[in-house]
Amino acid sequence: MSETHAHRRDALRSRLRERDLDALLVTDLLNIRYLTGFTGSNAALVVHAADGPGGEDRTVFCTDGRYLTQAEEQVADLERVIDRASDLTIAHRLGEEAADYRRVGFESQHVTVDNRDALDDAAGKSELVRAPGIVEQLRLIKDSTEIEALRMACAAADRALADLIEHGGLRAGRTELEVARELEARMLDNGAAGPSFETIIAAGPNSAVPHHRPTDAVLADGDFVKMDFGALVDGYHSDMTRTVVLGKAADWQREIYELVRASQAAGRAAVKIDTEVRDVDSAARQVIADAGYGEQFLHGLGHGVGLEIHEAPTLSQRGDGRIAERMAVTVEPGVYLAGRGGVRIEDTLVVRPGTPELLTLTTKELVEV
Repeated sequence: MSETHAHRRDALRSRLRERDLDALLVTDLLNIRYLTGFTGSNAALVVHAADGPGGEDRTVFCTDGRYLTQAEEQVADLERVIDRASDLTIAHRLGEEAADYRRVGFESQHVTVDNRDALDDAAGKSELVRAPGIVEQLRLIKDSTEIEALRMACAAADRALADLIEHGGLRAGRTELEVARELEARMLDNGAAGPSFETIIAAGPNSAVPHHRPTDAVLADGDFVKMDFGALVDGYHSDMTRTVVLGKAADWQREIYELVRASQAAGRAAVKIDTEVRDVDSAARQVIADAGYGEQFLHGLGHGVGLEIHEAPTLSQRGDGRIAERMAVTVEPGVYLAGRGGVRIEDTLVVRPGTPELLTLTTKELVEV
């Protein structure tokens, strides 16, 4: 993995030179993980903008003594400094070497006002310049290592749901909490390090609540059961929603389900390189609006996934930007009928030339359990 992380730092250096920055002080732990592989809870990193070996030679990682051995293993290719106040230690070093660090970007979106003052004091003559989102922009486009982790996370979730249904875990008489706990346990059994987020199991009228939290509500025959869940593998998150019916589906349930399925297919088909993210949302939303349920589609169409369960880009009417190759996004339209039930169908996919690569492979046909 060290070569992968070195390549990411090289890409960051190019962005820094474009902004006339001598370096970037990285304090967000997910961005540090992306750039180094370090998974501890305290660290700071300064990436020098110089091209070639000069930039790597002046790139410094800092963590505290708890992670001495871990840092030696995970960040073997960089100079390492051990100090509890990692960000201030790195900033102080910038000040000591101000000739090499005239203008240093910092992740202003992750730094408090008070901490900014402390960093300024420590940096001395090195000027700290607001530089939000530089690493996150790199993270928009997934490399092959990231895509493989996402693929494995999606596979773990697919297998867990299949096992749950095969072994009778989804049945009338169980509570939403019982189903959620079993589904999470089965993701662990299938190779996940944990769930991507708190699993949503929403039965009957609760399925009309987009982000319902599972309760002691009992599943009953005739219920829609909406399941929104994901697996975590190597720090990467999958995200999938499937909605099933316990027993035989009523006509109104089939109507709503097929509408959402058509909307989701339209959304997936619109995920094409250079398409505006708002246009992707519109492609799916129009299907539902044309059927008279536009006001019952209560959220954006989707979002990016990766080291965070929700990251850029945002596929909604308020989103900004265009779809690019190797972005990882969700497509998740829904229709929610208050007091009756709701349907959401969601996939995680990777943008490719032509048709996107579908990572969540569980059927989207209406399943009657």
